[in-house]
Amino acid sequence: MAWLTGPLEFEFFQLALAAVALVSVLCALVGAWVVLRGLSYIGDAMSHAVLPGIVAAFLMKGNLLVGALIAAVLTALGIGAVGRQSGLKQDSAIGIVFVGMFSLGIVMLSRASSFTTDLSNFLIGNPMGVTRADLWSTLGVTLLVGALLTAVQKELLLASFDPTEARAIGLPVRLLESGLLIVIGLVVVMTVQLVGTTLSVSLLITSSAAARLLARSLKKMIGLAALLGVLGGTAGLYASYYLNTAPGATIVLMNTAIFLLALLLRRRD
Repeated sequence: MAWLTGPLEFEFFQLALAAVALVSVLCALVGAWVVLRGLSYIGDAMSHAVLPGIVAAFLMKGNLLVGALIAAVLTALGIGAVGRQSGLKQDSAIGIVFVGMFSLGIVMLSRASSFTTDLSNFLIGNPMGVTRADLWSTLGVTLLVGALLTAVQKELLLASFDPTEARAIGLPVRLLESGLLIVIGLVVVMTVQLVGTTLSVSLLITSSAAARLLARSLKKMIGLAALLGVLGGTAGLYASYYLNTAPGATIVLMNTAIFLLALLLRRRD
């Protein structure tokens, strides 16, 4: 059992495991809604659209996480505004805003005189560099998101699958949709620190998609997604430690393998 307990002697590995567990629960809470509503594209969009916020914070020597969060909120509000004003479908609005935000980030990045380790870690992801402060902030966001989604679960379900009825009974459908987009952006920002902007979408979607194949209700789907996320994250961290591979990418590969296994099990049923 030395292979199991050996890495646990290091504090950075303990913190990484705790962070992966928390983020897996956080992603499960929101990922279930993303998968059920067919919003997987927005997770990818958000992971790229936060780039200008990250670069702006980097250039001003501010907090990268705060910069990413501001960019995520602006992106969510922008998607809603473009969709309402133009009459375009949501996927078109997402594409317009996300490409614009990402291009803005690239232009801003081209003005940077250097590309430091702090910024590259944020883009590529480094779970082994998680601090206790990161854990507390992730825990706070997890509790906040969980409480918020629980409080509006019935309203959000109705607005998601029967918006006409929701409007008829007076529910603020647009506000609920914008709120969900903002929450998705917040979760993407928190996962960015673990796996970077390009891979954070996997933590948000893959485990929830696997759970969707096996679970029959929303509560079971969320619980199973969290469990699968923790399993994939833990396996990915151990594999990364012993194989000396990139932690974030290894976690994503483990989550993908779990999804494929769930797909095979579903086909046998």
